Amino acid sequence: MGYRTKKKLLTALTHVLLIICVIAVASPMIWAIIASTQSPSEIYSYPPRFSFGSSAKRNFSMAWNYFDIGVMMKNSLIIAVIVTAGKILISLLGALALVYFRFPLQPFVFFIILLTLMIPIPVIIVPLFRFVSDIGWGNSYWALTLPFFASATGTYLFRQHFMSIPGTLAEAARVDGAGPLRFLFQILVPMSLNTIGAFCVIQFVYMWNQYLWPLLVISGRDRQVVQVAMRQITTVGPDGLIDWGIAMAGSLIALLPPLIIFFLLQEQFMRGFALSQEK
Repeated sequence: MGYRTKKKLLTALTHVLLIICVIAVASPMIWAIIASTQSPSEIYSYPPRFSFGSSAKRNFSMAWNYFDIGVMMKNSLIIAVIVTAGKILISLLGALALVYFRFPLQPFVFFIILLTLMIPIPVIIVPLFRFVSDIGWGNSYWALTLPFFASATGTYLFRQHFMSIPGTLAEAARVDGAGPLRFLFQILVPMSLNTIGAFCVIQFVYMWNQYLWPLLVISGRDRQVVQVAMRQITTVGPDGLIDWGIAMAGSLIALLPPLIIFFLLQEQFMRGFALSQEK
């Protein structure tokens, strides 16, 4: 067997393996799309049906109207946008202070910020719930947004990025009379758009997928988030079965906002990680 033949066989084998991997990764999404069009009888039939059903309109209508997934998606969108913007702003200010200012115990402060990354969420969720209840923030957007504004991950990410920027820029800005905030928003932020975009995607998806905390602090259905709605959709019905058609339809609807955000910022997302790897 010649070299060219071996190379062609190796290339063909590589493509076959890649196709298998793509199918394996995409199979849950493909099944969700198919199941979202099927009725319960079609989903629970044996052998399973891997063809589109006739209940697509009914499933999507039930998910949107009966389970109010549209209202809860609006709540999740508001919360995700507010928290993402707040985290970016506070993380930028924190990174600016850690890199361009000198103050007592600066390394210790940075160590404490990093230490918060190691605290499990269940450890602080009970005292945080009591605090939010005591100040009257229960069942409000305040409880769903403000506790998430501080981000050790964002502060660390932007600090590392700012440290890679030449210090001569800060000196030049100081000579030109630019204050810290002007230096941040007119020089550092434009140079950090890829890092900000990558962080924005991560935090938006993180907030969109919040489940436990909204379930604890929100009692009214009008302020609940989409992940709690998804849990309600997957409850057992009167017949003792879960209507997976409606559940899959709701999942596909709930998937759209983070998917749109990722497509809009995918270039910044990829470049942000490429820059972090180069460092």
